Amino acid sequence: MEVKESGEFKAYTPIGPGRLLESKKGLILGIANNDSIAYGCGRVFSMLGADLAVTYLNEKTEKYVRPLAEELGCPIIMKCDVMNTGELETVYEEIGNTWGKLDFVLHSIAFAPKEDLHGRVTDCSKEGFMLAMDVSCHSLIRATKLAEPLMKDGGSILTMSFYGSEKVVANYNMMGPVKAALESTVRYLAMELGPRLIRVNSLSPGPIKTRAASGINQFDDLLQKAASQAPEHHVVSITDVGTFAAFLVSDYAKSITGGVHYIDGGYHIMG
Repeated sequence: MEVKESGEFKAYTPIGPGRLLESKKGLILGIANNDSIAYGCGRVFSMLGADLAVTYLNEKTEKYVRPLAEELGCPIIMKCDVMNTGELETVYEEIGNTWGKLDFVLHSIAFAPKEDLHGRVTDCSKEGFMLAMDVSCHSLIRATKLAEPLMKDGGSILTMSFYGSEKVVANYNMMGPVKAALESTVRYLAMELGPRLIRVNSLSPGPIKTRAASGINQFDDLLQKAASQAPEHHVVSITDVGTFAAFLVSDYAKSITGGVHYIDGGYHIMG
């Protein structure tokens, strides 16, 4: 069957106040290009009035990310590779100096060495597994710790997971256990930061054709399966994820924390 997305960005009309995120300051970690889920979220955040800080991984990706960030009117655009000591800290220091506060963080970072990702979990190397855990999971802890003192009046932290964290998804391999650890981390962070009114949630979108997804073997088969089995019979778009993310970082979601939230057309309920 033909794989169709749920709708174009221009088709969306925000529900409720048109400036839902007015005066909110947010950090987006993980935009790679205009197909990135993080960019889809950034577009919606910006449309609803938020001011954004955006990072890019390295000089190679800067040429793709900087024009997108400038399009969104981002006053802070910085290089940040979480594997390089001090770069994440420098980003937060700039946010503190520029805004003096932070209302939300979108953590959309994941990595696994190709040779480990494409092999069996049984065969993955210790070094590859630890690297995937550091970049994909522990970086959320570091990003949260740095955000905490800037979220003086509470805030919202989001990260990206996938259904392969709880069920075996063919070819997702080592990233399944890594994302399971990420979701567990979200629950513990939510518990610890709840008294400070800082909410922590994970988003679990259905399969979306992004640069990161291209590293998964036979990803097109996964797209076809999602489109055929999901109750709504389409794959979701980056804007679908963005509109729900905007709700979670808004004041309307002040009592929602510690959860895994599916944006997948209902795919996760199917056997």
